[in-house]
Amino acid sequence: MKKILTLVLYLFFLHLLSAQNPAGRPRIGLALSGGGAKGLAHIGILKAIDSAGLKIDYITGTSMGSIVGGLYALGYSADSIEKMARHLEWEVLLSNQTSLRALTMEEKSEYGKYAIELPLVNGGFHLPTGVLESEEMWLKLNESFAPAYNITNFNNLPIPFRCIATEVSTGNAVVFDHGNLVTAIRASMAIPTVFTAVDLDGRLLVDGGIVRNFPVSDVRNMGADFVIGSSVSSGLLPSEKLTDGAQILMQVMFLRDGLQHEKQAKLCDIYIEHPLDDFSAASFGRANEIIDLGLEQGRLLYPKLKRLVDSLDAIYGKSGPAVRRLPKADSVFISSYEIHGLRRTNESYFTRMMGFETGRYYDVTRLANRVRNVFGTRYYQRVLYSMEPLPDGNVKIIFDVKEFAPTQAKLGLHYNSFSGISLITNLTTRNLFFPASRSLVTLALSENFRARGEHLQQFGLKGRLAFIGSLQFETFSFKTYRKFTPDGLQRQSFFKGETRFQISSNRRFSAGTGWRYEWLKYKPSIQSEFDVTGNNRIHTGFIYLSSNTLDATVLPGKGLKMEAEAGYVFRQNPNLTFLQNGTPVTDPDSLGFRYNNYPRFLLKIEWYKPVGSRTTLLMFHQTGLNFNYNQNILNEFAIGGLTPQFRNQVPFAGLSEALVYTPSVSALHLGLRFKASGNLYVTALVGALQHNFVSRRRGLQAPAFLSGQALTLTYNTPIGPIEVSAMHSDQSEKVSTYVNIGLAF
Repeated sequence: MKKILTLVLYLFFLHLLSAQNPAGRPRIGLALSGGGAKGLAHIGILKAIDSAGLKIDYITGTSMGSIVGGLYALGYSADSIEKMARHLEWEVLLSNQTSLRALTMEEKSEYGKYAIELPLVNGGFHLPTGVLESEEMWLKLNESFAPAYNITNFNNLPIPFRCIATEVSTGNAVVFDHGNLVTAIRASMAIPTVFTAVDLDGRLLVDGGIVRNFPVSDVRNMGADFVIGSSVSSGLLPSEKLTDGAQILMQVMFLRDGLQHEKQAKLCDIYIEHPLDDFSAASFGRANEIIDLGLEQGRLLYPKLKRLVDSLDAIYGKSGPAVRRLPKADSVFISSYEIHGLRRTNESYFTRMMGFETGRYYDVTRLANRVRNVFGTRYYQRVLYSMEPLPDGNVKIIFDVKEFAPTQAKLGLHYNSFSGISLITNLTTRNLFFPASRSLVTLALSENFRARGEHLQQFGLKGRLAFIGSLQFETFSFKTYRKFTPDGLQRQSFFKGETRFQISSNRRFSAGTGWRYEWLKYKPSIQSEFDVTGNNRIHTGFIYLSSNTLDATVLPGKGLKMEAEAGYVFRQNPNLTFLQNGTPVTDPDSLGFRYNNYPRFLLKIEWYKPVGSRTTLLMFHQTGLNFNYNQNILNEFAIGGLTPQFRNQVPFAGLSEALVYTPSVSALHLGLRFKASGNLYVTALVGALQHNFVSRRRGLQAPAFLSGQALTLTYNTPIGPIEVSAMHSDQSEKVSTYVNIGLAF
C-alpha cells in the first residue's frame, strides 16, 4: 500500500511539472557542491543516476563539483570517473612539482629541495597569490577534457553545463557558460591561498565556493524543472566543530556562501547531504574512503531515482537508455601557434626546449610531455595551452606562459642526528651574465657552516652542452672511533673548486670531463690515541657518466639514478703533523704514509621499482676505489650514516657517520618501502659491505665485512620528509636511533 501511495504522489507531482512544461517530459537538473576532496563523494550519486537510467538535462558545479560535473557533462560515465579518481596521484596533482624525468639533467639536483620559494619582483620578495600553481593539475584537466577542445559554448556539451567562480575585485559570482572549459573549471576550484588565482581577460578569479558553493539556483535558471542536489558541505560549522585555526579561516572565507546554503538546499527536489564530518577538503589521501561513502549514499538513493524514472516512463513513455557519447579526442593537426607571456625568454628558446613544431599531429599525451619538457627547464612557473579550431579544419595552439622571476630566494630547514639543525638559504638567478645560464649561492647556517656557489651556462641548439663551475666550503666535527667506540673528536674544514664540461644527449643521460681542486684541514678538538692535524691540497682530473630516470626528488617510486666517475689524483701538497696520544710523531716516515699520484673510481646507484600499489623495492649501491693508494690519507672513504652529507661519505645502515675510514669499499642495500597511509611510509633496509680490499690500509680496527639493518618511519611534509630510524650493526652489536628532517644541503 505504501509503494502504491508513493507512486501516486510521484505521478501527481509529475503531472504538475507537465503543466509547467507543455513541451513534454520534465527537464532534470543536477547541482554538485564544492568541498575539495569531499567532492569525490558525488561520484556515488552519478553511479546511482546511471544505474537508474535517469537522463540528466542540465548540470552545474562549483570547485570539485565542477570537475566531477564537467566530466559527466562531457560524456564520461560514472564508472569512468570513478576509475580515474581512484588512480590519480593526488599528491602530485596537488603540488607544484612535476615528474623529475621532465627536467634537464642540470636542473635535477636542485629541484624540489626547498620548502619556500619567493620571487624577486620590483625590488622585493613577494608571496604568490596562492601556494599551488599546480602545473600537473592543469595538464591532467587538459588531458581529461581534451574531447571538448573545440566546444566553446557549454550548451553544446552532451549535457549543458555551468560552473561558478568568484571575481576577486567585486566579490561577484561568475557563471561560466562559454569559453575554454578547462580554464573555467580551474577558476572554479582556485581556493584562495591554496591555489593561485586565474587571470582571465583582466579579471582575477578564485573559487566559486566563496559566493555560491552549492549552485542549485543556477541549474534552475538553466531551465531545470526537477533538481537533484548533492552537497558535501552543509554550510556553516557549529562552534564546537571549529577546533583549529584552519577550520576557522575556511569558515570566514566561505561565510557568505554558508549563510545561503540552506536557501539553495530548499530549491532541490531531491537533496543529498553526505555524512563526511570525519573528512576535510584536504583529505585527498583518503580519496578511496570518500568515494566509497559516496557509493553508499548512491545505493540508498537508487530506489528513489528508479521510482522517478518509472513514473516518468509511465506518463511520457520510455525514453530509451540515457546514452551520452563522449566526443572523440583524436590527434589534431596543429598548423600555427601563439605564445603569450614571454618576456625574458623568446619563442625560439621556448619551442626548441619544448621540442614543438607546427605542421604535425599531436594528441594530448604527446602535448603534455612536450609541455613538461619546457616546464622542466625551470624558466617557467606555468605553461598552459588551449586549442582553437580553424576554418580549414586544422588547429591553432595557444600557449599561456608565466615565467619565473629571474631571481628567487629559497628557504629550507634541515635537521640531522649528525649535522644538527641548519637553515638552508638559496639565491638563484637566471641569465645574470649570459642567456641560458643559472647562477646560485646556497648557505647552510648552523654550527656546521656550509656554503656553495655555482654557475651553469648552456650552449648548443637545445642546450645540450653545458659548462658548470662551482665553489664549496664546509666545516664539520667528526667523532673518531676505535673498535666501534668513540675515542676523540676532530674538526674538518674543506674547500672545493670544480669546473666541468658536460653534454646531455637527453633528459636522462649526461657525460663530461672536469678538474677538481680540494683543500682539507684537520684539527683535533678532543684528542684520541692517534690524530692528524694540518692540511693537504689535492688536484683531480676526471671523466664521468650520469643517468637519472627517477620520478621524484623525495620518496621516488620508480626509476634509476647512476653516477660514475673515473679520476686521477695528482699534485698533493701536504702540510701535516701526526700525533700519538697528543705528542707529535718525530719520524713520520716510519708510519708509511705516502703522497704519490693514483687513479680512483666512484660509482653510486639508486634504483626503485613498484611491486604493488603501496610497496616499492629499493636498491642502493656505492663503490669507491683508490688504486695504488700506498698508505695515503685524507682522501679515503668514510663509512656510516643514513643520509649522504659530506665528502667521500658511504652511507651504511647501523653505523654512525665516519665510523670507518678505508681506501676501498663496496656497499649494497636492499629494502622495501610501504605506504601505510597518505603521507606515512615504512622502510626496511638490510645492508652488506666489503672494504679495504684494494690498496689495503694497515691497522684498521673494523672487520673487512660489515652488515647492518635499519627500519625507518617517514612522514612526508611540505618542508621535506621527517624520518625516524632504528639501526642495528651485526659487528658492533649495537642498536641506535637516527633522525633526519628535511633535505640535506
